[in-house]
Amino acid sequence: MYDSETEDKALKSVGLELMFMTPEKCSSDKGITAVELAKLVELPVEIVKKKLVILKDAGIVMVKGINPKYWTFDNYNFQRMDEDDDVYRLLCNFDDVDFDRFFQY
Repeated sequence: MYDSETEDKALKSVGLELMFMTPEKCSSDKGITAVELAKLVELPVEIVKKKLVILKDAGIVMVKGINPKYWTFDNYNFQRMDEDDDVYRLLCNFDDVDFDRFFQY
């Protein structure tokens, strides 16, 4: 499904950022835009948009609006995903994840 390890890392980065998104990180209560998300994960906007479409097709992110589009993580659908799904396994592999990036202690 994925071309390279680099793409996996980009998809994982975008997915985890949305998964652990807090309202303080968003400029709108509707969610976060692809441009804002690209700045957070330090990836080009076009790559972030492609990863968002993959996550949307997997059913774990929702989009609101047209211009701009606001993206949010759908925790309900994520918890109901098949454990053998590639996207699910990718996002649940926490071996190389720095949680300090997402939480303030």
